[in-house]
Amino acid sequence: MKRFVCFVTILVLTLATPGPGIRGDEQGTQEGKSAKRISELMQKKLAHSQKVLEGIAVNDFKTISKHADELIDLSKQVEWRVLKTPQYETNSNEFRRDAENLIKSAKDKNIDAAALAYVELTLTCVRCHKYVREERMVLLDRD
Repeated sequence: MKRFVCFVTILVLTLATPGPGIRGDEQGTQEGKSAKRISELMQKKLAHSQKVLEGIAVNDFKTISKHADELIDLSKQVEWRVLKTPQYETNSNEFRRDAENLIKSAKDKNIDAAALAYVELTLTCVRCHKYVREERMVLLDRD
């Protein structure tokens, strides 16, 4: 279990690194402000994800449920929707389902199911971040 927690922690930290086009370097522009809000939202997502992992590690179902619920709330914010494509929407819906599975697992006090739901949530994040990076590269190539 300790190896699993270390692996997942590294994976979550990797996900917090913004990809191309979302760093917010252009602070004075509308695009820069939007990028900053997205970056802030992703940092909140990371913090809640880490709290979920902490809850799993110490068997704290209340923490798991609370922070999974916060992840769902974050995913409903306007800044969350960085692309307006069917695949992005599918990824977002899958993320919410995974977070709901975390809440259900916590309610059932099933730590194994919570750990599995957390891994699935993390993999959904990885797939989505990969998709966004690839789509942005395609858009940059068109310009």
